[in-house]
Amino acid sequence: MQSPDPPAATGPAALTKAHARRLRDTYRSAGWPCQDALEIDLLAAGLLERLRTDTGHETLRVTDAGLQWLSVVLARNRAALSAHEALVEQVAREMGRAGRLAWRGLSLRAQVPTGDAARPLRWCIARPDVFSIRHTSVQAYVEPIVHEIKVRRSDLLADLRQEAKLGAYRDLGECWYVLGADARGKPVGEPEEVPGDCGVMLVQQGRLVVARTAQRPPRAPLPFGVWMALAKATPVAGADDDTQGLLEPQG
Repeated sequence: MQSPDPPAATGPAALTKAHARRLRDTYRSAGWPCQDALEIDLLAAGLLERLRTDTGHETLRVTDAGLQWLSVVLARNRAALSAHEALVEQVAREMGRAGRLAWRGLSLRAQVPTGDAARPLRWCIARPDVFSIRHTSVQAYVEPIVHEIKVRRSDLLADLRQEAKLGAYRDLGECWYVLGADARGKPVGEPEEVPGDCGVMLVQQGRLVVARTAQRPPRAPLPFGVWMALAKATPVAGADDDTQGLLEPQG
C-alpha cells in the first residue's frame, strides 16, 4: 500500500511504508546516512536533507515537509488500527453470542509443513486475531476456529503471501478471513482472493455477512500447549456476562 504523497514532493517516486519507516528511524537517530535507494527517494522528495559538520562528516535531518508527511502517515495508521481493533471486538462478540468461548491476541504454538521429507513439520507461533472454541465438555467437539481480520488491502495481500502463517492457522482449526470495508464502503478484498478452504466474512453496513463457509477440518483434540495458553488467558465476556450485572440486586 502506498503512503500519501508528501506535501513538498514534486514528482518523486511513489513512497511506501518502507520509506515512512526509514524517515521515522532517521528522525529518532543521529541521522547517519545509509546511502541506499530509500534514502535517495527521500532526499529527492525533500523529506530529508544532508548536513555537513565542521569535521566533514555528513548527517541527515528530517525536513519540516518530512515531519508533516510523518504526521499524516501516523494519523492514517492510528485510524487503521482503531478500525482493526473495532472489527476484532465485533467478531469476538459474535462468537460469544453464538455460544462459543472467544479469545483475542493469543500466541499459540502450531505446526506447519516444511517440504522436507526428513523433517516434514516445524513448530511456529501463530497469533490469530480471534480464536474460539465451542462451549462443551467433550474435548473432541470443541471445533476451534481462527478468525483473521483485515481492514487494509495491503495487509490482506501481504498476509496471503505468507504460506507458513496460513498453514499455522489451518493447524489450529477452521480458518476464516474477515474483510473490512474501505473508505468507499467496498470490501478490501474479494472472496476469490482468499484460499478456497478458508471461510470469508464481509462487513456490510456494519454487519458481518458470510460470503463463503470454511472447510471444516477433521475433528481432533486440541494440543496440550493450546489448552495451557487458553487456561492462562481471559476469554471475551459473553452475552450472559454482559447482562449478569442487571440480574444482581442493587444497593
